Amino acid sequence: MMFALKAVGPAISYSFSGFESGSSAPLSKVGFMKLPLPLPAQTPSSGLGGGNNARLSVVQATEESTVSFTNDRAAVMSGENLCQMATNGKATNIVWHKSSIGKHNRQELLQQKGCVIWITGLSGSGKSTLACALCQALYSRGKLTYILDGDNVRHGLNRDLSFKAEDRAENIRRIGEVAKLFADAGIICIASVISPYRRDRDACRELLPEGDFIEVFMDVPLQICEARDPKGLYKLARTGKIKGFTGIDDPYEPPLNCELVLPERGNDRASPCEMAETVISYLEEKGYLQA
Repeated sequence: MMFALKAVGPAISYSFSGFESGSSAPLSKVGFMKLPLPLPAQTPSSGLGGGNNARLSVVQATEESTVSFTNDRAAVMSGENLCQMATNGKATNIVWHKSSIGKHNRQELLQQKGCVIWITGLSGSGKSTLACALCQALYSRGKLTYILDGDNVRHGLNRDLSFKAEDRAENIRRIGEVAKLFADAGIICIASVISPYRRDRDACRELLPEGDFIEVFMDVPLQICEARDPKGLYKLARTGKIKGFTGIDDPYEPPLNCELVLPERGNDRASPCEMAETVISYLEEKGYLQA
């Protein structure tokens, strides 16, 4: 028989009469207990069946793992790995659970290769407009995309972040991690974000396999972006109502080695659809529009 034990609050303590003199221990993770059968009629105070001859060994179980208890042994099983715990940042005692269906399988299903198209530039440079035109053009070709727009993401996932330097860095880190998941799913992810600092963009690039991060720089001068001012933000920044606005009182660091620069030199009047076709040509050349 197998029981699931799940922590409610800081921990759950369990106690079985006849188990190591009724000792109790905290369970801070989800686990499973396999108890020997048959069970006697008498039920211990914990509400779980048990026998006087059974013994319980305590181990720490993690998410996506199973703890099986026998008379004198306890083992943590996690897929193909046994007790391979890891620490990543502040996350401890974690185990990567591998699926039998991987990125290659998903790409075969979608008949495309997952990647991240990272569109960066000043506010008003046309990032979101290009992202939508690119999404539409790829959709018409039967390709699956998803747009991570900077403002849209701040409506949900990143609504707890301000525009201070440290929060802007965290904003880009989170978007980079989500974009990585989309790419791993075989989807062409289009991230449309100002992302003013090179170090943050480079950190996102490092998350993906080489070639799967395609940086597109919207090289539009500040004067033109400010003249457009589609959201009225430049006007607010100039009057001091917005502090730390990129291009006014906070720097924008142009890419040094991006894959594409738009609009192309000598074609300053290129339409969003024309620029989208430039990106698609790059994807076709690199083999991303086929599995």
